[in-house]
Amino acid sequence: MEQTVAAVTLSSKYQVVIPPSVREAFDLTPGQKIEVVIYEGRITLVPVGTMKSLRGIAPGIDTRVPRDADRV
Repeated sequence: MEQTVAAVTLSSKYQVVIPPSVREAFDLTPGQKIEVVIYEGRITLVPVGTMKSLRGIAPGIDTRVPRDADRV
């Protein structure tokens, strides 16, 4: 993905507007949840995806794991 640098301004209500180029790059939609992560002095916004969107991210993984009889 291409690096995008965009400056935003914090409003008097502590809100920011995500620039169109960033919204389009991440296919963000109104009402979508975004996690705010604070790490090493940075604020990072991470779009929250659905569980369905994670399907197929690890093709070929062996899902056969030993399970206790009461956990099947």
